Amino acid sequence: MSAAEPLVAIRDLHKTYNKGLPNAEEVLHGIDLVIHPGEFTALIGPSGSGKSTLLNILGLLESASGGSYRLGGRDVTAFADDERTLARHQVLGFIFQFHHLLPAFTALENVMLPGLMGRSRGVLQSDLRERAMELLDAVGLREACDKKPTELSGGMQQRVAIARALVRNPQLVLADEPTGNLDTHSSDSIFALLRQFNRERGTGLLIVTHDPRLAARCDRIIELVDGQIASDRTNTPAV
Repeated sequence: MSAAEPLVAIRDLHKTYNKGLPNAEEVLHGIDLVIHPGEFTALIGPSGSGKSTLLNILGLLESASGGSYRLGGRDVTAFADDERTLARHQVLGFIFQFHHLLPAFTALENVMLPGLMGRSRGVLQSDLRERAMELLDAVGLREACDKKPTELSGGMQQRVAIARALVRNPQLVLADEPTGNLDTHSSDSIFALLRQFNRERGTGLLIVTHDPRLAARCDRIIELVDGQIASDRTNTPAV
């Protein structure tokens, strides 16, 4: 991917569930979207507007029904499953509302797991461990590295999930309501961490959120309504 090329470029993207059946439902209606490296973007909209579907398609977890999608300079529209998995591992990181940590593993092991998958198996485990410890330190959990998820608060678990999402050095992190289950203090703390990684490391983020306070702190706000982009505006955060 050249320096001037968008990280994400989708054109005339459609998504229809149960296509060809009487109960077919078109959720996305001709989305055009470009995301450049390092952008810090909020994706907002009412429930049922298609936000999660769009995020799943961007994350190569679902396929579109029509249109084109370029990720990291490559046309991934018709990629086979193994190609999609590799592209996802090379370019993307994920943070979910429900952090999905594995309860049998420690915080450190949970952070290391994505680096042990797929092509990353060639990475020395000592190097991966060092990288995971560096990230746990960055999110303020170095001393909790040997604790299991049940021993951590909700905010601490989400910090582990952030470290896990960053262990591969992704160009873009897709975050689906990453603060949705947290209190205001923990939510602000998690957002500050994401902003820190964005500014200091150039990590791009696309955050789905229902919280207007958090959206107002992003550099770009995209509003999705009824499966279409209703507005796409730059923003100057107050903080």
